Amino acid sequence: MYTCAISASIFIFSLANLNLTKEQCDAPRPWGLYFQDSASPQMEALVELHDNIMFYLVIILFSVGWIIAAIIAKYSKPVITNKYVSHGTLVELIWTVSPGLILIFIAFTSFKLLYLMDEVSDVNMTFYIEGHQWYWSYQYPDFIGDDDDFIGFDSYLVPESDLEDGALRMLDVDERVVLPEVTHARFIVSSGDVIHSYACPALGIKADAYPGRLNQASSLVNRLGTFYGQCSEICGILHSSMPIVIQCITLEKFLIYLWEK
Repeated sequence: MYTCAISASIFIFSLANLNLTKEQCDAPRPWGLYFQDSASPQMEALVELHDNIMFYLVIILFSVGWIIAAIIAKYSKPVITNKYVSHGTLVELIWTVSPGLILIFIAFTSFKLLYLMDEVSDVNMTFYIEGHQWYWSYQYPDFIGDDDDFIGFDSYLVPESDLEDGALRMLDVDERVVLPEVTHARFIVSSGDVIHSYACPALGIKADAYPGRLNQASSLVNRLGTFYGQCSEICGILHSSMPIVIQCITLEKFLIYLWEK
């Protein structure tokens, strides 16, 4: 039984991780079965935690299924055969204690990761992000533009009629967030109207944006690429029109980008 469960779990994870091309997945795909490719250590840790828990959950699923099938087969005989069976103290103890131990195990394995995701230290760059109905406003507080103010811009969804070849429908924006590679970035998030949520799965960040309140998240972006996310809090009729695009480029190109700003 356990061999079958282990084989099934390995097959499921192999199918979920199946990648027929060498292209990395930094955006949602039709019929996608798994996470986007991680681009930060914390996302790698989240994926590893998920895989470890799912492995054992598959074994538990097959074990419980086998127990239920065995009970049904044994006690489906005429009632007179098992008329003295009313309860089993040992079985009741097992099915009460076991789920509790499993939940404690899952909780303790995630405590360290939750703590590390909350810690923001030794950041190289800070972004201030403000959600609006229905667009995002960005500022680079570490850099001053020609007008003696922080470099900043508003980022809107590109309408379907204006999409260029290769652009992603409902995901591309007119101006992207740009940062250099191998950068520990801090994202300070707030809102100018209703509650929003800033989320980019590949970087492993999700921070709720509340009016009059600052939340923060951080991520060490460890590879080049363009990473897509969306507002993850229902914020009105155009909630789906608040995509997020973060582009990680080389330091040389980033300096050119700042100069042009």
